[in-house]
Amino acid sequence: MNIYDIAKEAGVSITTVSRVLNNKENISKKTKDKVEYILKKYNYTPNAIARGLVSKSMKSIGVLTIDITDVHHANTAYIIEREFNKLGYSVILCNTSGKTTESINYIKMLAERNIDGIILMGSIFDNEDIKTAISIYAKNIPLVSINAFLNVENTYSILVDDSYGITLCVDHLVEKGHSDIVYVKDLDTYSANEKKDGFIIGMNKHDLTIDDNSIITVEKGLKGGCEAVEKLMKLHKKFSAIIFGEDITAIGAIKKLRELGLDVPKDVAVTGFNNSIFTECCYPELTSVDNKVEITSSLSVKLLNDVIENRNVSSSIMIRPDLVIRKST
Repeated sequence: MNIYDIAKEAGVSITTVSRVLNNKENISKKTKDKVEYILKKYNYTPNAIARGLVSKSMKSIGVLTIDITDVHHANTAYIIEREFNKLGYSVILCNTSGKTTESINYIKMLAERNIDGIILMGSIFDNEDIKTAISIYAKNIPLVSINAFLNVENTYSILVDDSYGITLCVDHLVEKGHSDIVYVKDLDTYSANEKKDGFIIGMNKHDLTIDDNSIITVEKGLKGGCEAVEKLMKLHKKFSAIIFGEDITAIGAIKKLRELGLDVPKDVAVTGFNNSIFTECCYPELTSVDNKVEITSSLSVKLLNDVIENRNVSSSIMIRPDLVIRKST
């Protein structure tokens, strides 16, 4: 038994059945009672499409992430799903693996499903092809981007001041007496570039020297952290502190430094970024920038819901991170 069968037996349109299901007005009591009797008779459970015919809302949100196995992204997705669940929305989670083609296909799919809104998790979606796809397929769907400013119509942003976060690391290390500080960049995204800029700002603020080997690039992850240390050794770069753009890469570096017989933080101080659970699982525990995942996730939900509800909102909201000091510095 579907909505069409219910409408046929009641002698009404499927729109009328949908109005009854959604408790809409402008239906006579006689018609409403008749439809409700048939619904009860067949123990009819409405689906989302039936409800959406009248409400014009599928009560569903699409969330795109690069890698749901990443702890930071998993935490963000969990909070977003829980918050939307409280608001009566279901969430469709799309894992793109960082591939532009998959991101575009997901955006198109979500638009075809008449999704109520979309959240993009991470600055990796700040991509010209993806922005073009949003303009074509999802121009009428409100979209919130976490940690990226897309500059596309009907899009909104929750931004973390990543540059400021890395500057906090430089300030802290200088207070600890360090001047030979290097930065390790392990991604090529808007966020990663903001972090690199923060390092430069911090070093210039304290009149510290930056040379060609003060910023090195590796892949994100434990292996990338090991590689960073190996690169610095091969370059004969003098350093007493290393700032990383990701916790997991910093932990890989700590592992390698200890293998080489160097003490952290006595010989080399290390900082990370994200304040993930990993910071308290390594030895020594890792000093890290807290980019407020709970706040950014919750604000992204509130912002998108406010847009859906036609409330006045800001196009972007900036969050300032904090530095959580632990034993690695």
